[in-house]
Order: sequence, then structure tokens, then C-alpha cells
Amino acid sequence: MALAPTRERTAARPPSPAPTPSRGFWSSTLGKKTVMAVSGLIMLGYLVAHVAGNLKVFFGPEEFNAYGHWLRVMGAPVLHREWALWLVRIVLLAAVVAHAVSAYQLSRRDLRARPTAYVHRRKRASYATRTMRWGGIILALFIVWHLLDLTTGTVHPGGFEEGKPYQNVVDTFSTWYGDVVYIVAMLALGLHVRHGFWSAAQTLGVGNARRERLLKVLANTLALVLTAGFVSVPVAVMTGVVS
Repeated sequence: MALAPTRERTAARPPSPAPTPSRGFWSSTLGKKTVMAVSGLIMLGYLVAHVAGNLKVFFGPEEFNAYGHWLRVMGAPVLHREWALWLVRIVLLAAVVAHAVSAYQLSRRDLRARPTAYVHRRKRASYATRTMRWGGIILALFIVWHLLDLTTGTVHPGGFEEGKPYQNVVDTFSTWYGDVVYIVAMLALGLHVRHGFWSAAQTLGVGNARRERLLKVLANTLALVLTAGFVSVPVAVMTGVVS
């Protein structure tokens, strides 16, 4: 005797959508590290160009102000005034956001994987490695202050003058707190670059046993040159070399 088929059947569930390559890449630890490395290198390229421009302050107000004017008209006559500058700002902002988000998520992932702190710190962990997170927070706060000071003039200590960056720089570094904030941030930047450049090289597969020494020298040199270049400006104002 044949058994009657049961009427109760499990409702068929729709198949879950397959993860897209981009979603899988971002959700992986390697993907976040890659985003962090590439965005960091974009910001590093900007810093190199930025410190080169800052050092023009030693050639006097005319040349420094002319450099500030060129930033607003670069790309002319193909591009309208400030179009290229805003393009740079947008790319840089995207890099900063991508870097910060990936760093935060990697940090949270690391804490979940290791909820209890190490009893003994790893001997090979450098001071820069241990302070990367705090350095990133310091730099993020500094960027906000720096923009409000020398871009919008909101917290500028003197009478902010549009189109006269030389005088604005002198005003900022004529105050003790302007010097302290800037120098502390640049020291944090040096440590961040030193470790970040090395980490980016490892993430992107550039580093290996043969290149290890060269990459370390390059990371240390970049960190030293950027820190010295940026810090030289407030020091020059404090000592009267730039006035």
C-alpha cells in the first residue's frame, strides 16, 4: 500500500545572494589593509608636495603668496579657478576617510580577536607601532584645527587675510599654542609615516628579505625629512628668521 504524500513541506528559501567581489574584498582583513595602505600612500604623496610648498616661506612673502595664488589657478586656462584645488581636496578627503575607517575597523577586529591584552609586550614592537592609534587621533584633531586656522580663518589668532598666506602663517606661529600644537602634531606625523610606510610596503607585497633594509632606510628618511621640513617653519618664525 502506497503511503500518501505528506502535505507539510518546508517552504523553499530563496538562495542567498552570492557576495560580490568588491564586497568580499572590503570585508576581508587583507582588503581593509590594502585600502589603508593605498590611501596612506596617497596622503604621503600629498605631504611631500605640501612640505615642498611650505618651505617657500623662506624665500619671502612675495614668492610664498605667489605659490598660494598658483594653487587656486593651477590647471588654467583649461580649468576654472580653484577647480583643480577642489579636485585635490576631494581626493585627499576620500583618502583620509578611507584610511580612518579601515584603521578603525581593523582595530576593532583586532580587539575582538584578542579581547585580553598581552601580559608581556612584544619586544619587537616599536614605539611608533604602539602609538599608531593615538597618533592617528592626534593627526585627525590637528587637521580640523589646521583647516579652521589657515583655510577658513575661523580660529586664526590674528586678522585672517584671504590671499595672503605668508602673513597668516606668521600670525599662527607667533603664538605659543600655535607652535605647540603644530610641532606635537608633526612629531606624531613622523612616527606615523615611519611605521605606516613600512606597513604599506608589506601589505602591497613590495617588502621582502632583500629589500627590508632599504625600505627601513627609506621609511626613516621620509619621516625625518617631513618632520624636519614641517617643524622648520614654526621654528623659523619663533627665531625671527621668517617674520
